Amino acid sequence: MTSQDPPSTAYLDHIVAETAERLRTADTEPSETVGGAPADIADLVERATDGVAGDLDEIVRRLHARPETAFEEHESARLLVDVLARHGVPAELGAHGLPTAFRAEAGSLPGPTIAICAEYDALPGIGHACGHNVIAAAGVGAFLALRDVLSGEHGPAGRVVLLGTPAEEGRSGKEVLARNGALEGIDAAVMVHPYGLNVADQVWLGRRLLTWTFTGRPAHASAQPFMGRNALDAATLAYQGIGLLRQQMPPSDRIHATIIEGGTRPSIIPERAVMRLYARSKYADTLRDLSRRLDDVARGAALMTGTDVEITWDDGAPPSLPVRTNHTLTARWVAAQRRRGRDPLPTGVLSETLAASTDFGNVSFRLPGIHPLIQVSDPEVALHTAEFAAAAGSEAAVSAALDGAAGLALTALDYLCDADLRAAVAAEFAAQGGPVDVEHYFD
Repeated sequence: MTSQDPPSTAYLDHIVAETAERLRTADTEPSETVGGAPADIADLVERATDGVAGDLDEIVRRLHARPETAFEEHESARLLVDVLARHGVPAELGAHGLPTAFRAEAGSLPGPTIAICAEYDALPGIGHACGHNVIAAAGVGAFLALRDVLSGEHGPAGRVVLLGTPAEEGRSGKEVLARNGALEGIDAAVMVHPYGLNVADQVWLGRRLLTWTFTGRPAHASAQPFMGRNALDAATLAYQGIGLLRQQMPPSDRIHATIIEGGTRPSIIPERAVMRLYARSKYADTLRDLSRRLDDVARGAALMTGTDVEITWDDGAPPSLPVRTNHTLTARWVAAQRRRGRDPLPTGVLSETLAASTDFGNVSFRLPGIHPLIQVSDPEVALHTAEFAAAAGSEAAVSAALDGAAGLALTALDYLCDADLRAAVAAEFAAQGGPVDVEHYFD
């Protein structure tokens, strides 16, 4: 046994086997909740989507070749705006106070309004390892297809908004946009995310960023250690406290912590130590409870060591709430994907341990929304890896962008056309708790 031996894959192997068994015995994901759009209009939208396949291929490949990170997506946003302009669609670049956000609209009021969210930021050092180039292409394609139908004589009353949403990766760009008014007047929102499987709905954890800064008193570590107060001791105790807390956490909670400062010389008792953490949880209220318990850990470590602690929540980015899926709207996505030859896995088939976070959760607590997954890679390929980055530039990614665009466009069309569907979507959202004051949720 050496430090270079890879971790055992036994647990992942069990997850794969259990997922296959759940899929074998699962009921089919329902898709026929209400009528949706008339068949002839749905056919028009699907043909319009296929008509922009070349544009989506271009978006997938060009964004993949030139990845840009959070709030630096200048070329990426410009490309998407230029594609829209090529189709005669004006878009506002720098929308809602963010230089790399954009907004385009089609249709007219009065009538319902649905938003399509398009992400396009990449990860530092690894490019589009989360496949946001596919998200961008799918969003643009869906919008263009709906624009064509909404502008025709048989199109439904209502409006579709394409929101170019930068900085999903760690910076909660959608929350910044929401606080700047981007969601005002919008009734529902949809987007699709690439993955290793087609999935109707999967758990997305809420996430908060946290910094603990411990301050003590320096002293000569040999001559007068009793005159010091060791900030590194406080950080070490806090790190151990997190480990002990894990036994009492819900199984879906996650804490990731690093000590990024811990002194300068061994001969000087450290005056300052800094920890950075992520806290994640499956539900908004359990994330709030986890936040309070972490505050207690930090204060307890400071008390034990005679140091002070500064607790700073969400200074690097606003918090992300868990995704609150609207299952009524998801059913229409499933029906649309079946038109494209895909059959998304039902809710609950994938293990909840395979859970990350997204700022779309903040959208879903303000208004009804869906965040399904579409396959671009083999199932065993994980997000945020070099293997997934390669898959995000493949032919499978181009195909997923087109099918995803059709799925988003048809789902949005169903929503705009069907008053009963809109009522059912709204009723489910109200039963889930209705809109939440996301900005002040953790105050």
